[in-house]
Amino acid sequence: MMGPAHSLSGAAAWLGVGAAAALMDRPMPWPVLLAGALICAGAALAPDLDHKAATISRAFGPVSRTLCEIIDRLSYATYKATRTKADPRRSGGHRTLTHTWPWALLCGAGAAAACVYGGRWGVLAVLFVHMVLAIEGLLWRHARASSDVLVWLLGAAGAWMLAEVLDRPGNGSGWLFEGDGQQYMWIGLPVALGALVHCIGDALTVSGCPVLWPIPIGRKRWYPIGPPKAMRFRAGSWVELKVLMPVFAGLGGIGALAALQLIG
Repeated sequence: MMGPAHSLSGAAAWLGVGAAAALMDRPMPWPVLLAGALICAGAALAPDLDHKAATISRAFGPVSRTLCEIIDRLSYATYKATRTKADPRRSGGHRTLTHTWPWALLCGAGAAAACVYGGRWGVLAVLFVHMVLAIEGLLWRHARASSDVLVWLLGAAGAWMLAEVLDRPGNGSGWLFEGDGQQYMWIGLPVALGALVHCIGDALTVSGCPVLWPIPIGRKRWYPIGPPKAMRFRAGSWVELKVLMPVFAGLGGIGALAALQLIG
């Protein structure tokens, strides 16, 4: 899928988690619901770090472009080192390492560790990165028409304001994990979820996605998971734009209402 659909599906996924949490009598404070949805929307773009033409490669200028080149090479090297004879040969690393469940868990764990051990600046750094990505994904038309600096300033302002709100008593810095020093550990959850949702979205397209690596399926270690070929679509097609994106928006709205306990 394309960036906007990935981000919208990520936001909808976290709002769905919020609805489930409310049903289990562990409702999210509204700042956690909002921050998590934006983080998940941004994290849903992150697996495309292995693609030089992806939205994330442009998001942070030369830094993200260089990082994309490094991740692409790392992903390709991992593919070559772990492929079986049944896995096809390929010339790049797109839709390999960063499109797997271990990578998603690693990203979530890394974000949680940054928030716990990095203190306030660690939290702000994680929020800033994902706020910028959320803007690039959800407001992509405006983001592309604006300068990178303006998007970065908006991301920084959003990160600072969210951190200020979350820090207030009862607003969710300690939601889910209440132990001493464990505040904000929950931020790893929307990061990991966003990456997994990206993989599921890509699995719906014609190429599929090797999300279950390194678990072998048949004789392949990089088996492209997906529905029957007749049910798949091309990225950017009318199915994605006219069907899936409105569905994601509708499900996200219902999830938000349920998470805030405005509907039963």
